[in-house]
Amino acid sequence: MSRSKLSQVSVLLLIGLSAIAILTVASRYFEPPHPDEETGAHVFQLSVVGFVPVFLLFLVTCESRRPRRFLQLLAIPLTTFSIAFGALYYLEHWR
Repeated sequence: MSRSKLSQVSVLLLIGLSAIAILTVASRYFEPPHPDEETGAHVFQLSVVGFVPVFLLFLVTCESRRPRRFLQLLAIPLTTFSIAFGALYYLEHWR
């Protein structure tokens, strides 16, 4: 597999993992508060842990000569993860 294909696959995986994270947190807003962690918390944790090696794969396979394209590709997954962490913080501390 070529570097550009690996880079494309890694971006799609990053978007998928960030979507899983935000959907998992969003689903907690429609449930009553629970005293302990449930399956959703573990799914969120696994998506965050899976994000790290895929992000490293993206860093290794991206074209460093095009920094603007690099940032454009990372904008969606990083923004989605930021929103997921913010929503989780609100859920845990204020709700």
